[in-house]
Amino acid sequence: METPMGLEPDGAAMANLVLHQTVERIHVGKKYGDIPRGIFVVRGENVVLLGEIDLEKESDTPLQQVSIEEILEEQRVEQQAKQESEKLKVQALKERGLCVPRADTLDEY
Repeated sequence: METPMGLEPDGAAMANLVLHQTVERIHVGKKYGDIPRGIFVVRGENVVLLGEIDLEKESDTPLQQVSIEEILEEQRVEQQAKQESEKLKVQALKERGLCVPRADTLDEY
C-alpha cells in the first residue's frame, strides 16, 4: 500500500493542493518505509480526504520503519506472492470448468 504524505503550504487555490516535503509511505505487514518525493501538485477533483497527522500518535505506532531498499524488496516479494496465489486460483477454477475474466478485459460499464 502506498500513501503520499506531505505538508500543505498556505494559499492552496481552488481546492488544489501543493504538498512539499512529500514522502511516499509504503506499508508491508508491520513494516513501512518512506521514500522522499519532494513537491506534489494534486488537482482539487482528485482530493477525497485531507487530514492532519498527529505526530505523537504516529510515534506510538507498532509499525517498524525500515530502509527504502528493504521495504521495496518486501513489497516486491508480497506482490509476487499475490500474483502466484491469483494464478493458482485461476488455474483451480479452470480445472473445474469455470472461467474468470481478467480485469483488463472487462468493460467499463
